[in-house]
Amino acid sequence: MCLFPGGIALCVRNFRTDFLEEWPTPGTGPHFDTSMHSNYTGLVGKTVYLVCKVKNLGNRTVSWVRHRDIHLLTVGRYTYTSDQRFEAQHFPHSEEWTLRIRYPQRKDSGIYECQISTTPPIGHPVYLTIVEPITIIIGAPDLFVNKGSTINLTCVVKYAPEPPPMMIWSHNTEVINFDSPRGGISLVTEKGPETTSRLMIQKAVPSDSGIYTCEPSNANPSSIKVHVVNGKWHET
Repeated sequence: MCLFPGGIALCVRNFRTDFLEEWPTPGTGPHFDTSMHSNYTGLVGKTVYLVCKVKNLGNRTVSWVRHRDIHLLTVGRYTYTSDQRFEAQHFPHSEEWTLRIRYPQRKDSGIYECQISTTPPIGHPVYLTIVEPITIIIGAPDLFVNKGSTINLTCVVKYAPEPPPMMIWSHNTEVINFDSPRGGISLVTEKGPETTSRLMIQKAVPSDSGIYTCEPSNANPSSIKVHVVNGKWHET
């Protein structure tokens, strides 16, 4: 299928086969820098940038097309969609042509093709996945511990593009003070593909019962209700 904005032919084809057939020999004409990322992961609500690098462009133009609905998004530095979340970005004399997506949603996941207006046009597919971080406290929604034992709470943040800068724990809506006279409270946080925060409270007493909330700075919070009971408790 071809689109003709301003007389410029832009064709969306089956990129798995067609666009490779006309791939030019590097250095002989416009071509893509294939060392650039082809897979992007973005966070819901956080601006993402899809970057396409073109060499030897000459008098050709670069466009972005969304495969889901074969929608022409940008041509050169101009945006061809009424969805104001999308915007073309390009700096003069730069080889990079960027598609900026503000406030992305999970529905924006999919294939976007960067296209050069050669004859026939050649395209480079980029895969975008928009994720929403998930915060989980292991053992939720309820945890029963014996009086005098250690409360051990583990909070895990999944699918975040980057580790949360801060992990805040609260007890009954009040932020936990690790320097409080109560003592015996410690926190260990491990950052990686999944961020894990472990809250430990030694020598549990009945006043330690209540709602504990783990709140990452870049994800939704999660809560668990802790019950400190007298005597040995068995799950039934």
